[in-house]
Amino acid sequence: MEHFLLNYWWIFVVVLCLVLYKFILRFLFGMVIVPEDKIGLVTKKFVLFGDNKELPDGRIIATQGEAGFQAKTLAPGLYFWKWVWQFEITMESFTIIPEGKIGLVLAKDGSEIPTGNILGRRVECDNFQDAELFLNNHGQRGRQTNYITAGSYRINTMLFQISITDMVRIHESMVGIVTTLDGQPIEAGQIAGRVVEGHNNFQNFDQFLENGGNRGLQPTVILAGSYNLNPWAVQVEETPMTEIPIGYVGVVISFIGQEGKDLTGSEFKHGNIVEKGFKGVWLEPFGPGKYPVNKYVMKVELVPTTNLVLNWATARSESHNLDKNLSTITVRSKDGFPFNLDVSQIIHVPTNEAPKVIARFGNMVNLVSQVLEPTIGNYFRNSAQDSDVIAFLSTRKERQDSAKEHIKKVLDEYNVNAVDTLIGDIVPPESLMKTLTDRKIAEEQKVTYETQKQAQETRQGMEKETAIADMQKDIVKAQQSVEIAERTANAAVKKAEGDAAGVKLAVNAEAEATKMRALAEAEATRARAKADSEAVKLKADAEAERISKTGSAEATKILAIGKSTAEAYELAVSALGGENFTRYKITEELAKGNIKLIPDVLIGGNGQQGSAMDGLLGLKLMEMMDPEKKDDKKVKPEKTVEAPKKPNEPKKE
Repeated sequence: MEHFLLNYWWIFVVVLCLVLYKFILRFLFGMVIVPEDKIGLVTKKFVLFGDNKELPDGRIIATQGEAGFQAKTLAPGLYFWKWVWQFEITMESFTIIPEGKIGLVLAKDGSEIPTGNILGRRVECDNFQDAELFLNNHGQRGRQTNYITAGSYRINTMLFQISITDMVRIHESMVGIVTTLDGQPIEAGQIAGRVVEGHNNFQNFDQFLENGGNRGLQPTVILAGSYNLNPWAVQVEETPMTEIPIGYVGVVISFIGQEGKDLTGSEFKHGNIVEKGFKGVWLEPFGPGKYPVNKYVMKVELVPTTNLVLNWATARSESHNLDKNLSTITVRSKDGFPFNLDVSQIIHVPTNEAPKVIARFGNMVNLVSQVLEPTIGNYFRNSAQDSDVIAFLSTRKERQDSAKEHIKKVLDEYNVNAVDTLIGDIVPPESLMKTLTDRKIAEEQKVTYETQKQAQETRQGMEKETAIADMQKDIVKAQQSVEIAERTANAAVKKAEGDAAGVKLAVNAEAEATKMRALAEAEATRARAKADSEAVKLKADAEAERISKTGSAEATKILAIGKSTAEAYELAVSALGGENFTRYKITEELAKGNIKLIPDVLIGGNGQQGSAMDGLLGLKLMEMMDPEKKDDKKVKPEKTVEAPKKPNEPKKE
């Protein structure tokens, strides 16, 4: 074992050197190896011949070889003569800034920041990777305006402290309102700095300062997007864009800018209206759309350009809410009754008049409260005092038209168009309303009764006409019956005249009787027809007429019979002689009484010729008085002798 150690000792030396080569090389040659992902931070422990020995007052980083923290770092690689007893080398990782982040730089050494400034100005230093150059270019200690973006950097952390923060992101339909923390003071009388160009949305803050940017609120805003903004220099408030709905315009009131020339003229004395960009109310309003308005330096008042309805009604308001403080108007009539009424006012503000309305009132709410509310309320209160409640209700339309004209004249003076004034619900006192209701009910009942009366009269007339119409059928029928009877009578007369041609006396008498009967029947039929409209009178007249005609006919008949009988008697007297005719009439009268005075056959005689003739004469007379004897040629016993039948004398049984 000892022999082996003596022969191969050098192998242990080689292995030891391989293990401790860095220390050996560092000790012998001052060699330092900086890895590729590191940088070497150098601290000098003491100073050799010819080097500066002390740092300037207030400095902590050496740039001229002074002892202490060295500004110059060692990049990845191999270095010699960095003796371990004189230099301390600290390996530091690269500074990495992730995506979406920025690195804020705080310098621990450098020149003093001027009084009034809070941030160190930018100097050329290769993004803070050359600390020696930073200090030689008079970089200022403290927070820096400049920053480093996403990437890897060889930063001397003994001089620079890096803080990682997020980028600023402005979302869609939003706007970023900027407030700067460094720069020149804002001018007197202004609330925001002046507009500065060329700073790339405040991302180049050094350029902003060089161009004379002011600290504080900025009139310029930033829109949607991601920005590398140094939060030590710039603060951003994200707020929604100003949206002008359809049917509205936005009147711009600018709080910054120079005093502009008034464009309204001497007639308008309620404020100045200026061109765009000046302080005051802008002449040209914004139309519907979205606008990146800085709400701290200007105000946009929405003015509806469509017809706007305002309701003076409790618990009723439109979507614009301009009438949310309006309520039902309470008025008092001339007769002392208080009552309520709802009113709706329609107005329209022209687009070119909107700036004047805002210049005069400040906003639409003030227009309603300062003009419309007192004007309309007082008008209707004054109008109600000149009338009682009943008259007010009955003249509602006239009062509405009058209110429309009055309010239109008032609003024209304020650059507002009055479209229409409408009176809504009118609520009179309950007691008075009950009186009116009772009165109206009574009037309506009266009208109802009159209507019912007229209806009954109409119904009566209708029934009368209906009865007449129904009777008309009978009248027509009666008239037709009269005509038929007349024609029937005429036919009967003609027939009677034809039948009477054989026996003139009998036919004439019978025809005359038939005619009389036909006339009587015709008159009776006509009387019955007329009796349908004048029942009793016509029937009585017809009956009287019938009796009269019947009597006349009977009298005429009796007269004709009497004449015929007289003529027959004259002929009989002439033929039989006066004495025989007398006997004949006596015998006839006895026969009428059926008195049997002699046998049926008695022929007597004493051989005298007269007696025999008298018997034959008696038989002949018996045959003449009984025509039936002629038919059966028989002589019946108990048969009386009858007188000869007179013409047209009815047969007696």
